[in-house]
Amino acid sequence: MAGPTASGKSARAIELARELGGVVINADSMAVYQDLPILSARPSSEEMGDIPHLVFGHIGAERNYSVGLWLADAAAALDEAARMGRLPIFVGGTGMYFKALLHGLSNIPAVPAEVRARVRAQAEGVPPDELHARLRARDPETASKLRPSDPQRILRALEIFEAFGAPLATFQGAREGALLDAALCHCVFLAPERETLYDRINARFDRMMEQGALEEVRRLMARGLDPALPAVRAVGVPGLIAHLRGELSLEAAVEKGKRDSRQYAKRQFTFARTQLPAFEWVTLT
Repeated sequence: MAGPTASGKSARAIELARELGGVVINADSMAVYQDLPILSARPSSEEMGDIPHLVFGHIGAERNYSVGLWLADAAAALDEAARMGRLPIFVGGTGMYFKALLHGLSNIPAVPAEVRARVRAQAEGVPPDELHARLRARDPETASKLRPSDPQRILRALEIFEAFGAPLATFQGAREGALLDAALCHCVFLAPERETLYDRINARFDRMMEQGALEEVRRLMARGLDPALPAVRAVGVPGLIAHLRGELSLEAAVEKGKRDSRQYAKRQFTFARTQLPAFEWVTLT
């Protein structure tokens, strides 16, 4: 079950698991982080109840979690669901996870550790748009497909070029590692009407603030982690960090979190429309 942020996926997955004897498996790239239970909208223990939940909150924010690592965790979760005799129900908003689950990953060779370390060292403190310009000079094809505000994917492309002297696209043809066959699954994308969804996003961000999102970010900030790490770039985190540094008012930081959430939802719709053809869209009002 996929869908944009704040579409009610988690609650519906729990209901479905209770009805069908299922286990809920996370397919959201931020809900894996133990440091972000509030801003990732991870279900609380009360909401989970007696329904097993797998691949939630098991990764520290210091780790650079990836689609490949998630796919390995998803394979282990499928084995655990089979052992329990429960129906696996994948739920989340990360389209790349669902694409990998059903179609596998591109067969990209591993970047040597020394190359990765060198590229990361050269990128330390460099603004994302400048990193994007570096990539555009080396691999314009890949650069044209990446947002300048996405340093993690930009760094990945730079590492590939540095290691192999070839564009990322060279290695993206063959895919391997699919875990499920879409023809044997019920693939659903929850698609609320946009205005309704945006109202839900705004209201949920206000609830997150009431639940302690600012303190959650304060603890994360105190760890002094690399700002390029996915957890530090999670929706809502950058604005609240800017507030804690005195760069934004709390009101402006909250508005930024809501705006970034709405923009993220737009990208989730676009990805599902173009990359997840097997999913049935369920319109919600």
